[in-house]
Amino acid sequence: MERFAIEELKRWKEKPDRKPLVLMGARQVGKTWLMKEFGRQCYKNTAYISFYNNSKMKQVFDSDYDIKRIIPYLNIEVGFSITPEDTLIIFDEIQNAPKAFESLKYFCEEVPQYHIIAAGSLLGVALHQGVSYPVGKVELLNLYPLSFREYLCAIGEKPLSDALLTKDFKLIDAFSEKYIYHLKNYYFVGGLPEAVESFRLNTDYNAVRQIQNTILAQYKGDFGKHAGANELHRINMIWESIPMQLAKENKKFFFGKIKAGARSSEFELAIQWLTDSGLVYKVNRVNEPHVPLAAYKDFSAYKLFVVDIGLLGAMSELDAKSIINGNTLFVEFKGALAEQYVLQQIVCDTSYTPYYYGSEKATFEQDFLIQKEMDVVPIEVKAEGNVRSQSLKAFYEKYHPKKSVRFSLLPYCNQDWMENIPLYAICAL
Repeated sequence: MERFAIEELKRWKEKPDRKPLVLMGARQVGKTWLMKEFGRQCYKNTAYISFYNNSKMKQVFDSDYDIKRIIPYLNIEVGFSITPEDTLIIFDEIQNAPKAFESLKYFCEEVPQYHIIAAGSLLGVALHQGVSYPVGKVELLNLYPLSFREYLCAIGEKPLSDALLTKDFKLIDAFSEKYIYHLKNYYFVGGLPEAVESFRLNTDYNAVRQIQNTILAQYKGDFGKHAGANELHRINMIWESIPMQLAKENKKFFFGKIKAGARSSEFELAIQWLTDSGLVYKVNRVNEPHVPLAAYKDFSAYKLFVVDIGLLGAMSELDAKSIINGNTLFVEFKGALAEQYVLQQIVCDTSYTPYYYGSEKATFEQDFLIQKEMDVVPIEVKAEGNVRSQSLKAFYEKYHPKKSVRFSLLPYCNQDWMENIPLYAICAL
């Protein structure tokens, strides 16, 4: 399976001022596989150490941060001598060993010649629970579920994936039927590696859904193991309400939909836990679309999306026929899936931070906003090819952005005021 993040790891390897790298990402997005595959491709040896149920190695770091003392212990654990020139050291599930995480500072300062990567599925949660972050001594890389382009590569359609990067829409639109076919499958399968690999091998939708349901059960198991007792119930309520919240026409998260009289202050820690774990994306509202967008962020209004579109379908119990062929029962949820998909691709396949536009008194909202250099770009999402861009037009007439974008299943079109980009070509943004 091809993961584009491996190119980032290769660039990291060659940096003269390289620091230990921390790979962040939700459970089941493929962090362990990526680190090992990087070691296999680029190093003579890979020293893999997992801190999951490994109290012996955890204790090695508990007494002090003397790296000269620690390295012999690592040698014994992996069964060979670690050499800085040709060995990749991997610390996996490092959230289980806070002292090992803190030791990265000393690897950076005392032995920068060693190549070391650390990862942990709930590391973001651990950092908010007292684990000391080695500020300025590590580099960060986020790993997400497979993007649509990565999915195309995984199922044997690399030429289709590569064509999207050319932005040659005469070429791309010539194969729109193939792109749309694979896009609808991606809506169901999503980008979690185990689900993608199962679909690649067997094209069995039932097997994919079984994998997704198992992963959802594992996530809920993590809630019970790692969240505080006071927050567990609220975490479950937030998590289970996201499909219903996204099905609304106004996708702003309303706490009153969870229970009558609920207030945001009751659920702040639960939402923080879910975002720290990488399971939820939080997209804040911007009340005024001006640069820099971050300065106009409304912390009290936001949309919540889940980590993977395939999991959203599983949580909503949508069957493959509904998603791929469509039916009257599915009409209202198409918009939710399309927005989830667009958000996911913006996060994993572009460098932009997504927001959305609206206010308590606004007569229209804009699905997403991004900042491109010194310009604000409004984005409207349409699930199919039957489109009316009323909100986008209203935004354009009020604020006159240099560029406005609509994602839909229509072919590429660049009008005077708006650019229509096919949903399968979000990387062209």
